[in-house]
This record gives sequence, structure tokens and C-alpha cells, in this order.
Amino acid sequence: MSKALVAFFSASGVTKKLSEKLANAIGADLFEIVPEQLYTDADLNWRDKQSRSSVEMNDRSCRPAITSKIDDMSGYDVVFVGFPVWWYREPSIIDTFAESYDFSGKTIVPFATSGGSDIGDSGKNIAELTKGARVDVGRKFSANASEADLKAWAEKFL
Repeated sequence: MSKALVAFFSASGVTKKLSEKLANAIGADLFEIVPEQLYTDADLNWRDKQSRSSVEMNDRSCRPAITSKIDDMSGYDVVFVGFPVWWYREPSIIDTFAESYDFSGKTIVPFATSGGSDIGDSGKNIAELTKGARVDVGRKFSANASEADLKAWAEKFL
């Protein structure tokens, strides 16, 4: 079995709960991608074109800073990357994470939560930022996905 990491960004706590279930189901390490500047409710108001999240998502070069780093990424074969879907793709902070490490030879598996949007081109976007990695297209899960369903899905990558 491959050594796995579940790295995730969660704005509201939904993705965090799903990530914890996934990590527990497959015996993976867990790492929370925490922004240097936390997001407020106003920052997350997608209806406000001037909100922080709207501005970030409209600037594909935006890279929000992350507070901590993984000490040794070389110890992982498979990295599951979780996030809420924003504007039909991964949040910009996931792009920061993807560019922060050498993922050569690793498998990256995106997974997402969303109230309605699909995961979109997130897998393709992440693949463009992680040259040398094998990146799956990923999958969106409901907030109440069971540990058994997560395990069954994840095991094909381990």
C-alpha cells in the first residue's frame, strides 16, 4: 500500500470533515492548508464581485499565502487534495499548494465539496502546476459521503 497524504483547504468546515473521514478511512496523514489571511464571511460572498474570493478567482495568477508547510513531501506516493469548488474550479490557495512542492513521480487525486457545482477542470489545472505528477480528474463528494464510500474510491489510487 502506498504512503498517502490528505491535504485540504476548507473555508466553512465541510471539506475539513470530509478530509478527516477520508484520512481515517485509508490511514493517511492529514494536512490542513491554512491561508495566512483567514477568509471572513464577507471574503467568501461570491455574489459580491469585490469580495476577496471573487477577486482571487478572477485573477488566475493569484496565489494566497499558506501558513505552514509539509516538512517532507518525499515520504508520500499519493496526495489527495481536497477543497470546496469555487467558480467551477479549485480555489487559488490550492494553486499555491500545488506550486509549493515537487510532486514528480507522485499521484495527485483532487476531491471536492460543493453545494451544486461540479469539480470542473480542477484536475487539469492542478496537472499544469505539478509537472511530473500523475493527476487524476478528481471527484466531487457530498458532505455526508460515508467513510466506506470514500475508502472504496480512494483505494484504487493506493
